[in-house]
Amino acid sequence: MKKWILSVAVILGLISTPGIAAPAAISSLRAIHDLSRTEAAKALPVAFEATVTYYNKSDIDLFVEDDGLAVYVQAPQNAGLLPGDRVLVQGHTRDSFRTDVISESVKVLHHGELPKPVPADFDQMISAQLDCMRVTVRAVVRSADMVVDQGRYDLYMHLLMDGGNIDATVVAVSTVQPSQLLDAQVELTGVVAGKFDSKNQLTGILLEIPTLADVKILKHADVPPEALPITPMDEVLNGYHVLDQTRRVRVRGTITYFEPGSAIVLQSGTKSLWINTQSEMSHRIGALADVTGFPNASGGSLTMSLGQIWDSEVQAPITPLPVTEGDLAAGTHEFELVSAEGRVLTSVRQAAQDEYVLVSGGHVFSAVYHHVDAADGFQLPPMKLIPTGSLVRVTGISMVTYGSNPFQGPVSFRLLMRSFDDIAVVAKPPLLNVRNLTWLVALLVLVVFMIGFRQWVLERKVHRQTLALAGRIEAKAALERRMAQLEKRRSRILEDINGSRPLAEIIEQIAGLVSFTLNAAPCWCEIVAGATLGTNTSEVLGGRILHQDIISHSGQVLGRIFAAPGENSRSPEEEKEALTTGARLATLAIETRRIYSDLVYRSEFDQLTEVHNRFSLDKQLDRCIVEARERAGLFGLIYIDLDKFKQVNDLYGHRVGDLYLQEVAKRMARQLRAIDVLARLGGDEFAVLIPAVRGRTDVKEVAMRLERCFEEPFAMEGYVLHGSASIGIATYPEDGTTKDSILTSADADMYVGKQTRRDG
Repeated sequence: MKKWILSVAVILGLISTPGIAAPAAISSLRAIHDLSRTEAAKALPVAFEATVTYYNKSDIDLFVEDDGLAVYVQAPQNAGLLPGDRVLVQGHTRDSFRTDVISESVKVLHHGELPKPVPADFDQMISAQLDCMRVTVRAVVRSADMVVDQGRYDLYMHLLMDGGNIDATVVAVSTVQPSQLLDAQVELTGVVAGKFDSKNQLTGILLEIPTLADVKILKHADVPPEALPITPMDEVLNGYHVLDQTRRVRVRGTITYFEPGSAIVLQSGTKSLWINTQSEMSHRIGALADVTGFPNASGGSLTMSLGQIWDSEVQAPITPLPVTEGDLAAGTHEFELVSAEGRVLTSVRQAAQDEYVLVSGGHVFSAVYHHVDAADGFQLPPMKLIPTGSLVRVTGISMVTYGSNPFQGPVSFRLLMRSFDDIAVVAKPPLLNVRNLTWLVALLVLVVFMIGFRQWVLERKVHRQTLALAGRIEAKAALERRMAQLEKRRSRILEDINGSRPLAEIIEQIAGLVSFTLNAAPCWCEIVAGATLGTNTSEVLGGRILHQDIISHSGQVLGRIFAAPGENSRSPEEEKEALTTGARLATLAIETRRIYSDLVYRSEFDQLTEVHNRFSLDKQLDRCIVEARERAGLFGLIYIDLDKFKQVNDLYGHRVGDLYLQEVAKRMARQLRAIDVLARLGGDEFAVLIPAVRGRTDVKEVAMRLERCFEEPFAMEGYVLHGSASIGIATYPEDGTTKDSILTSADADMYVGKQTRRDG
């Protein structure tokens, strides 16, 4: 049957335009792998069977494998494919990093077993030996984060292997806590996908993992990240350690760009490479050269570092490739020597470079010439002046701006010039332009001025204007210095508001900012039901005292800010603005701290019953285990499951169910001590942590009190409910020495009691 389907697909591939014989469809992955890049670019028809190893239904990524070979297929979204499906893929080839397939249809034949994963090391993957293959690797998790993609949560990990770093992603994950993976030794099974630059060159490895079950923890971190000791910020480098076994490589090409002590660019045909070097020797543009160094992927592009250059006497100049702004925005000519045209918007000389800002086809980009000798004290040649609006042709190295993604649309780019000869005027600006009109107006003004005044009046006026201008410049400079200091203080306050600095210190900083604005006038803040912060009010001896209420966004008065400007005051408008700014900053600081406190509370307490949640209970359990180990102590855990809670929701509605849960939580809380922890695990399940017990009998006594608190009926919304609960207990270390084992033991004990009651 499968052979018949494949034969039909091949026949259909042969039927095309009448009178023209279509090429036979390629029917095996071996034949696809044997295609050259030129052949793959011809969009040859394919119709082959293979097994799905990875498919992301919300994307277009499909990886298939057959007979020890694998290929990437661009598939339709929401195709309903699963790993292990045997599929018939029809479509055509495409030239990419390797030959891959654009599908026209993907038909499921049947479901089978996945191909056995191949054990892989870093060298095999980075050299593309296992491209698209299903592999198993071992690594250490360096980071693990939940990222949002198209409304779902994915797990994204950065991992360290012997030989280098790789990334891995697991689609649609909702049950993992990423912090538990940090520094863990893991075994991952997934498909080897690549990370590529704008020229479709491999820059790293991404492992596409179908499910969380393919991530196996071999060994947890020796010390949980949250238990690590605090390291002073200026000593964080004490933990830095790298074992780099990257091999030196040698490349050959024509020198198209050289910046002494910084970088050199080699080009060979359509291939080009940016190489960082510390060499300051003279190297000729256009000469054939060999460079050795260490491969790297910097800013998302292939590069080399620590380059050593052997310049030959052979000249092999590269002819600049004429390109449009659209070609450059596609990013496919990165590091190549190109030539493009554009009109000059402006030009400026900076300390380290000269920059011409150009526009072409709606794209604004820069042509930059670096001052390679400026740092050594050499006199810079005059900047090449080009009238605004001129059409110019620029020759240089195409550079893609770091962070641009060519797979998601046009990228930002600029051109690096080697000398001023790389920019030439193609056409002068039109006569009717802003620059020429400006000159014409200036000329007319000058003529009118010369006719209207005599020479001696002009000289006196120029003298007076010079003095006035100097005064204004000095006043402006003083104002700019003052504004810079104000902005620095304001920025520091905003950083502290978003940081962990105590609120009292931030309020004192705000009072200091207002005081600085008002020429060191005393300033202080009175917080409602709180302290008075800032200048001691006892130092203010009479005089004017200004104030401004600190009001929250809801209209609540949070406090008041005061200032005593005295005689050395500023204008009323400036005084009001200073107090208003201080009040707004104080509002922001106070409300930010309140929001943070509210978020902390919400993260640790159940919003319905206002008791601890599962996350808070886990932390308390971890703390109790550590303390019990240190003092060889005991503690107990009680697991509570409300009986027939679903019937309450079904018969009386979810509002009555919520009220029932709230009343149950209140009753149970009244049976506990202040040090005991009551937590809602979710739904109708609760747990009680008993930190200090003398034995199992104490835990049973608390459990009995909790069970008896259900004996009295519950009255709510006009209904009378008779509740009950199944309760299980566990003690440390008798029933478990880890958090999971203690919870499991208490849960199992609860189910035993529930089953016993049912049997009775």
